[in-house]
Parts: sequence; C-alpha cells; structure tokens
Amino acid sequence: MPLETPEIETPEIKSPEAAPLDRSSLLAELDDAFSEEGIRRRRRAQVRRAKKWHIAIRAARILRVLADTYLAAFLLLVLSPLFLILFVIAVYCDGGIRSQIRLGRWAKRYAQYEFYFPKSGFFNRMTTLRNLPALYNVLICEMSFIGPRPIHPEEIVDDPRNAWKRYDLRPGLLSLSWIRKRANIAHTSELSLDLEYIETKTFWGDLGIALRAIPTAIFTRTTGPTPATLHILGVRIDNLTMADASERIVGLIHGGKANQVCFTNADCMNISVVNPIYRASLSAASLVLADGIGVRIAGAMLDQNVCENVNGTDMFPFLCAALAHAGMSIYLLGGQPGIAEAAAQWITDHYPNLRIAGHEHGYFSKEEELAVIERVRQSGADIILLSLGAPRQDIWITEHLPQLGTKVAIGVGGLLDFYSGRIPRAPIWIRELGMEWFYRFYQEPGRMWRRYFVGNGLFLYRVFREKLRQSQATANASSVR
Repeated sequence: MPLETPEIETPEIKSPEAAPLDRSSLLAELDDAFSEEGIRRRRRAQVRRAKKWHIAIRAARILRVLADTYLAAFLLLVLSPLFLILFVIAVYCDGGIRSQIRLGRWAKRYAQYEFYFPKSGFFNRMTTLRNLPALYNVLICEMSFIGPRPIHPEEIVDDPRNAWKRYDLRPGLLSLSWIRKRANIAHTSELSLDLEYIETKTFWGDLGIALRAIPTAIFTRTTGPTPATLHILGVRIDNLTMADASERIVGLIHGGKANQVCFTNADCMNISVVNPIYRASLSAASLVLADGIGVRIAGAMLDQNVCENVNGTDMFPFLCAALAHAGMSIYLLGGQPGIAEAAAQWITDHYPNLRIAGHEHGYFSKEEELAVIERVRQSGADIILLSLGAPRQDIWITEHLPQLGTKVAIGVGGLLDFYSGRIPRAPIWIRELGMEWFYRFYQEPGRMWRRYFVGNGLFLYRVFREKLRQSQATANASSVR
C-alpha cells in the first residue's frame, strides 16, 4: 500500500482589513488639487514664497551695501593721515588724484579715483596704495569691496547673457581676476574670471577673497620691465603667458625640425648650477618656460617681471585643446605602471578629438631604451610628454630627440601623476596664495622637505648674490663713464 503523507496544518493567515476610506478628506484633497479655487490658492502660495525670496535677496543686498558703506567710511577716516602723505608725494611727483571712466552696475559710467605718480615708478607699481582713493567710490555705492573687475568702456561683452550677468553686480576693489593676476595664474581671460566669480559667488567665497587679498597685497608686486627673455642664474627663460606658450608649442610642431621644451623652477635651476650636462640641455632647448613662485620671486629680486606661472600641470588642458583643434597626436611616457594609461583616459574623457598615439610607464631599463624609442617613432606622434623627473627627463630628451620622430618633446615632471588621479592637486585657493609648494610638502614630506626648505633658501641666496653682482657691475660701469 502506498504510504500516506500526513497532512500539514497551515495556520490561517488573516488578511489585514483595509482601512475605511475617509470620503470627506478625499474630496477635500481632490478639490484642493483640481478645483478652480484650489489652483488659485496654490498660485497665491507660490507668489508669497517668491515674494519672501525676493525680499530676502533685496535685504541681503541692502545689508551688503550698508556694510560696504560703513567700512569705507571707517577706512577713509582711519587712513586719512596716509591719504595726506600719499597726496603730498603724488603732487611732488607732478601727479595727484585722477579719475578713470569705468562701467559699473547696469553698465552705468562712473569715475574711479586713484593716486597718480608720474615720476615715481615705485609708487605706480604699488597698486594697493594707488587705488586707495577708490574707497570714495565704495562710500557712494558705485563700487563694492568684493566684486567683478571694473570694466573699461571700450571693453565689449559680446554675449548678451554674459553682459547681463556681468553688469548685475557692482564692480569690486578686490576681484578674483586681481587675485589670480597677482598670483601669476590668470591663465584665462579677464571676462572668464569675472563670470567664474559671478557664478560661484557666496558670502564665504567673498570672505575668502578678502582674506587672500591681504598676503597677496603684501608679498606680491609687479616689477618694472617685462622682458621677452629672462636670465636667472645663467638660465635663459622665455617670458610668455600660458596662451602664448601653448601657441608657440603648436607652432613648433608645424616647424620642420625636432624641438625640446623645458619647464624650469627653483629646484631645476639649483640642479643646473652643479650639473653642467643638465645646464647644456636647458641651453639647447627651443623653449624654456617659467614654472613656480620661486622663479617669480627671483624675477622680482632682479627687477624682471615674470608674465605668468607657466607650469606644465596648468598648461596641460590648454595644450590638449590646441592639439585637438589642430588634429595632432600625443604620446605619454613616464610614471609608475598604469599612470600614463590613466592620464590617457583623462585626455579621452575631456578631449575626445585628440588622438593618443601611445602611452607607457617610465620604469624601463637601459636595455629596453631602444625598444621604447622605436615604439615612440612607430606611433607617429606629433608630441611626446616625458614624465621621468628633472634632470633625467630633459637630459634623456636631449640625447634621444632625433631618434624619437616627434616634432616636440617636453619634460613634464609629475604631470601624469596629477592627471591620473594618483596625487591630488592643491586647491585653487592655495595656489592663489602661492603655497602649492607647501601643499606638495604636506603630501610627501619625506621626499620634498629638502627640495623646499633647503633648496628654496639656497636658490634665493644664489639669486641674491647674482643681484649683488649686477649692482656692482652697474656701479662700476657708471664710475667708468
């Protein structure tokens, strides 16, 4: 007989009783959502919220104007002795207080006041002191302390949307454009910097600009001449802006010969003093670009104005854009395994029209060198970026430039580490303060302490000695005449 399976009793599951519908509340919800009176109520609520928001914005603007006015009045009172002294100096220099026409809020013309020292190059370079009379413009609400840059009437804002944004705010005594210029990192147009400020404007952002302006005004200044070529510790440096340098590199690619481009900073020039092979490599390069705040300080000590901090990391996006526009190709060589590949992926994500001819790491032996050179040559790349560290990368390029087959070869230091994501870049506000070197020390203290805390001091000492030699030579030439 077949075995009977015992029946398993399952407990009866009682379904929860549905909550009874509240007909009156449901009708009220439908009436509020779809009836004519309900729609009007919602619209009135939206209008009230919009009015509250508008009143809050207006109140914030009025409070800011009042704060600017009272602070300007306080500073004019406290600084009145300094005003008197500067006015006497300006009159003694056949100058005084002059006005320049600028465009303020709603494109309204106003006269911005400043001290004028026609016979004193020193005071004319002290822009902070020279612009003190503009406190009066703040007092009468034509300007604010923080805002976009004052615009000259002949400057044209082509895009109506940008013009509307630009003229919706009062111009500022301090601006993002001024901060970036003083830090030598104003690599984009002044209008672009104005729009960047307007689109990211917050109370804390304005406070940050005000705080950054203090060390910027104290520790940075413009010198007199801006020569096309600088000479620091015997190293020739092409004094270019970022845009000019990118354009020059693309022009070298169009040329008929192979060219080497070098970036030089304080550490590079220290190495060049004791390494004649590296020094010869810098001398043979078609283009040598100023990299870092150390070069700018050296230029100021030698009374030579450095146009911009043309470092490779900031240049990379500009160069990629120019190469993509020209239909050229790039080869990446250097860094740890995987670094060049990750940097190549960054290029693909941001500049898909730029052809990547190849990429590989920089950990190759002397025996593998010929194979690496052959792969670069076979790739047909127009330009190669080499990330092996100075002085090795620049000496290597000098030795193998004819065999590489590229029109331009550039030693870029740690650029691939930044764009691969292995090492994060210093925040922009740290770079605006000229303190990126300290951020790099914070990231790698064991490797960077000697370069920055010993090397920077040694570099400035060498520049100071060069300054003394130049002064002595000038004095001797004057005595002979």
